[in-house]
Amino acid sequence: MGVVVAIDGPSGAGKSSTSKAVAIRAGWNYLDTGALYRAVTWLALENKIEAGAQILLALQKSPIRFESDPHDPQIFVGEEQVTQSIRGSSVTENVSRISAMPEIRHELLKIQREIINKAEKGIVVEGRDIATVVAPDAALKIFLTADLDSRTVRREGEIDDKEIDVRASLDSRDLIDSTREISPLVMARDAVEIDSTYLDLSETIDRVWELLRERSLLGLPIVAILGRPNVGKSTLINRFIGRREAIVEDIPGVTRDRVQYECEWGGRRFIVMDTGGWEAKPDGISIAVSAGAEVAMEEADVLAFVVDAQVGALDEDEILVQHLRKAKKPLILIGNKVDGEREESDAHGLWSLGLGEPYFVSALHGRGSGDLLDHIVKELPEVGRAGSADGFRRVALIGRPNVGKSSLLNTLAGTQRSLVDDVAGTTRDPVDELIEFGGSTWRFIDTAGLKKRANQASGTDYYASLRTQSALERAEVAVVVLDASEPITEQDLRVITMVEEAGKAMVIVMNKWDLVDEDRRDQLDKEIDRHLDQVEWAQRVNVAAKTGWHRDRLAPALRTALDSWERRVPTAKLNSFLGALIGATPPPVRAGKAPKIYYATQAGIAPPKFVVFSNAWIEASYRRFIERRLREEFGFAGTPVQVVIRVKERD
Repeated sequence: MGVVVAIDGPSGAGKSSTSKAVAIRAGWNYLDTGALYRAVTWLALENKIEAGAQILLALQKSPIRFESDPHDPQIFVGEEQVTQSIRGSSVTENVSRISAMPEIRHELLKIQREIINKAEKGIVVEGRDIATVVAPDAALKIFLTADLDSRTVRREGEIDDKEIDVRASLDSRDLIDSTREISPLVMARDAVEIDSTYLDLSETIDRVWELLRERSLLGLPIVAILGRPNVGKSTLINRFIGRREAIVEDIPGVTRDRVQYECEWGGRRFIVMDTGGWEAKPDGISIAVSAGAEVAMEEADVLAFVVDAQVGALDEDEILVQHLRKAKKPLILIGNKVDGEREESDAHGLWSLGLGEPYFVSALHGRGSGDLLDHIVKELPEVGRAGSADGFRRVALIGRPNVGKSSLLNTLAGTQRSLVDDVAGTTRDPVDELIEFGGSTWRFIDTAGLKKRANQASGTDYYASLRTQSALERAEVAVVVLDASEPITEQDLRVITMVEEAGKAMVIVMNKWDLVDEDRRDQLDKEIDRHLDQVEWAQRVNVAAKTGWHRDRLAPALRTALDSWERRVPTAKLNSFLGALIGATPPPVRAGKAPKIYYATQAGIAPPKFVVFSNAWIEASYRRFIERRLREEFGFAGTPVQVVIRVKERD
């Protein structure tokens, strides 16, 4: 079973159009569970039967079959295709009544899960109880809604019978769906709510796609770096990823296995695959190495063929070119070791390979690597062949030593997952654990305590701090654990700043609350006012990890922080808010001239980033004022918010 995206919501919110479009874009399957209930209703009406047992007997004689192709989804009852028939007014009027029958829901639940389990790459499932009942472990859960007026207008445009009171029908359907005893329409606790009232279809699709990409649920494209031995493939990969990961030595045949590294360029993430040198007539270990390179051709989305431009194209390169052409994939010819203009003029002989324009680079010195990456990014598909993430939300437990991070992990897990000792610094390596609590499964990362700055640490502490920073980069939300029984230290504040600068959602846990007396509580309130005023947006949870006191409060805080971290404000609402804000409190005059703000847009999520366009620079104090008012208007509890001013002249 591949990635499962669950989209719930009331009638007319745009579930079907959005789900089909996302499934087509991702190359996944599509399931309209509402069509299954409509098909059962159609069957009951055709056979003029009312009782649930009779309907089940009719289903045995005429089983439902759903074809999950999002380009042309079709549903059959027995051998009869009823895709259009189930959209009639008589079915619409009776479907809520039939779908409320427990035996019908139980039978269709089995059919739905069978369809979902057969989806190898992924499937987008839409309905009313997908995230809560049908696929509670879905990697992404969406609750798509809109106000009644917007849904009425949309539904009126879809039906031919203009005499139907669409608004009353939707209102009645909402009441039945949300109040039925079995599987009522409710938003799952870990679902993302998307209000499409102010969004058109393309904007709604982009919002879902943005969430899929941010959570790494779309397979990353794979770029295979291929070529003869010692042409500089590993050096080129080190240049792409910006660090020395691939082993490089001035002898041929150093790389033997296929090794993958994650790379990012121009906002696109992808995988670069290092391969062993391919040889036309291999012997010994070279046979397996060359076979591995050929497997890489099959696994990759884009093929990058590297040639040593100083040597030129050899007969072996010609043979490899024939193999590359048979793969029928985007192919980029790279002439490496072109260190200057003289070498570049000599390297134009690579045109003779017949692979189009060669891209000349010096992997060692970086010459031409940026232009090459620009071209690679243009060739990447939206969804690649690399495996996607598992969908569990990633939480990093972070803090200075001996504040109780491992104890908190063990308390949440209900068993000892991480070693605990009174000696500070017991944990050295990040420990990943899947933990189920608060109604969801989370991927917790217990990290080593940060004693001092990484560049001041040495030995074990140095490497532990590097691993902790790496774990923070992988996480979506950081739980910063403080020892409430001790004064807030400079190191505590440094950890909080590190999380904020990393752009992660944050929850501050005041641990060891069982050791806090009334005097310490008064002192702690003063310390919070004095030291944590820069992160007033971060939620605070008081817990006692050893006893488990208030551990149930952590899950709601995490959900709130993640929801804020991924929140997007529609452009229309944002600019309406900004116009009212500027009208009430205009930006301060600078050099005798009042800056004029044109408009604003939300440039990204995770964390939310807003770009405000103005004709002049705006003081930092006013930017902080905009951020504070954004939080008051739209929430954003638990996440940093970035407000950027971009100066431009009005066209």
